[in-house]
Amino acid sequence: MSDLQIALVLIGIVVVGGVLAFNWWQERRFRKQASAAFDAPVNDVLMQPAVARHEPAARIEPELHEPTFGEQPIVPDEADANLESHLPHPSAPVSPSPAVPAPTPLRNEPRPAASITAPVAAAPYDELIEYRIRLGAENVLANVFADAFNQSRQMGKNVRWLGLPVAATQWEEVQPWRDVHYQQVMVTAQLADRNGAIQEDMLSQLCALLQHIAQTHHLKMACDDTGDAMERAQSIDRFCVDVDVLIGLNVVARGDGTVELSRIVREAEQSGMVLGRDGVFQLLDSRGELLYALCNHDAEPFTANVAPGHESLGVTLQFDVPRVPDGLKVFDTMVAFGRKLANEVGGLLVDDNLRPLTDAGIEKIRSQLTQLYERMESRGVPSGSRRALRLFS
Repeated sequence: MSDLQIALVLIGIVVVGGVLAFNWWQERRFRKQASAAFDAPVNDVLMQPAVARHEPAARIEPELHEPTFGEQPIVPDEADANLESHLPHPSAPVSPSPAVPAPTPLRNEPRPAASITAPVAAAPYDELIEYRIRLGAENVLANVFADAFNQSRQMGKNVRWLGLPVAATQWEEVQPWRDVHYQQVMVTAQLADRNGAIQEDMLSQLCALLQHIAQTHHLKMACDDTGDAMERAQSIDRFCVDVDVLIGLNVVARGDGTVELSRIVREAEQSGMVLGRDGVFQLLDSRGELLYALCNHDAEPFTANVAPGHESLGVTLQFDVPRVPDGLKVFDTMVAFGRKLANEVGGLLVDDNLRPLTDAGIEKIRSQLTQLYERMESRGVPSGSRRALRLFS
């Protein structure tokens, strides 16, 4: 090895050693600075020091607080009890020595009757199918909501206005033209119906209307979460589409003949059906809700007086599945009535594809109905219930 090579090796060793030494010195200096920085106390704007306590400060996370509504007032009896635990009875003798207080005597006399505030009834809000906005105030006149009330009627979905009058315990429908003062108002929008799910811009529009009122009249306001409401709306709409079934049974003549309408009308009236303004016979329940309907195949509707010999290609019995309570029983009643009509006019009972309905075919429909009704029950929407009537409207 030449002298030059040896010199280069020595120079390399010196340079590497110098770099290692410099790195060690820098690392030691930075470690000291970091240790000093973390050891020094630093005030955190989100840390509140414990006052007069030997506990570490608790970190306070930012929160959003929703206005509270419907708080129950303190019952006078409870307030009196709290005060009596600290105050002597007026009839107690005054002790001459302040160091020895006189004992309060036991009282057996009845206490005067206290005015007990009646509990406020819960607002009729359906948490499954409605979006809710709440407004709170000590005293707000009904006509404050007149413009928003009228605009909400044009949104395409059912919007309900409910109010709790001042000093009242029962909620009522808000009527802006009445001279009524409210302490709470709740506005709800139905999330879905047979026309589909509510649109997000509808909810935003409704919130904006009420937000303007709240700011103008210094009212507290709380809206349900819009994102959650839209998810529920889509879910409810899919469910409604799956179970929204209309069953039609037809009575037609054999071959190319016709059926005599006068006989059909007589049987309908004898079975308890009533003729509606639209020319359709209806069988109603005790609530006035439709169980099933009977309509003419021809464009001409039924009339109160059908002349003998007036004929038609056939008639149809219609059964709106989700709106009928005790649906299987009503379906059986409709089938029996359809068979009776077919016998009366010498026709046939057929399905929508004009295929004769046999016992096996009827049983197949009943089986499908059973599955639909079980699904509705599991979703909390029993057929014919108030909730079902609202969704399938």
